[in-house]
Amino acid sequence: MAMVVVVTESVPPRLRGRLAVWLLEVRAGVYVGDVTRRVREMIWEQVDVLAEEGNVVMTWATNTESGFDFITYGQNRRMPIELDGLRLVKFTPETD
Repeated sequence: MAMVVVVTESVPPRLRGRLAVWLLEVRAGVYVGDVTRRVREMIWEQVDVLAEEGNVVMTWATNTESGFDFITYGQNRRMPIELDGLRLVKFTPETD
């Protein structure tokens, strides 16, 4: 099992309710828990189906150089990139 953190923005209430089944909502839209890889993947399947126009990031502890990995869903100014084997976050310019 590994620590998982999910942060949501502008997602439908049904996804928030679904996440609350497996994870603890410690702040509005911020969920944490200690789950197996299989449960983590199942949670992400729910995000993929239910997030609609919202955006979500999920991060979890793993055996990598940084000690964690993450995945994102939806439009966001923060975009994941790979640099020399590390996953980093790149900020895109604001659009009006």
